[in-house]
Amino acid sequence: MSRIGKKPITIPAGVEIKQDGNKFTVKGPKGQLERELCSEIKVNIDGSEITFERPNDLPNTRALHGTTRANVNNMVTGVSQGFEIKLELVGVGYRVQASGKGLTLALGYSHPVEIEPIEGITFKVEGNTKITVEGIDKQLVGQVAANIRAKRPPEPYKGKGVKYADEVIRRKEGKKG
Repeated sequence: MSRIGKKPITIPAGVEIKQDGNKFTVKGPKGQLERELCSEIKVNIDGSEITFERPNDLPNTRALHGTTRANVNNMVTGVSQGFEIKLELVGVGYRVQASGKGLTLALGYSHPVEIEPIEGITFKVEGNTKITVEGIDKQLVGQVAANIRAKRPPEPYKGKGVKYADEVIRRKEGKKG
């Protein structure tokens, strides 16, 4: 049995959950999320707990059991607390500025890199080198942060680039004389 799939999810106060067939809607103080869930996994809502059951032990169903539970848990956490990812710019001349709801990054290219505002995502800029990506959809927050990091990933010799705040860059030794 899936260890993640059999854990129940407790619904925090202020969060409403509606299920219409495969469509799952979670509404909370930070917003509302909708997701189409797999029809094979049975979702039981009992008061302030959600449990998940699978009908058989086929490999595909077993994989979807834990995934479905994790997706619903991320929706509940997102509408109640939200998600955030912190990024840092490392390098001489690397800086970030808020431009409206988007970002303008100076990453050592001949031109500034523009990040367009995305619905459901807010950017916070601390100083010239720290960015916080916030939102209620965990997948979208992670994807936006990964897209920003991909504009100039950290390189292993000097460590310059855009990195996650908790990321450790494996450093390489340079040329030997």
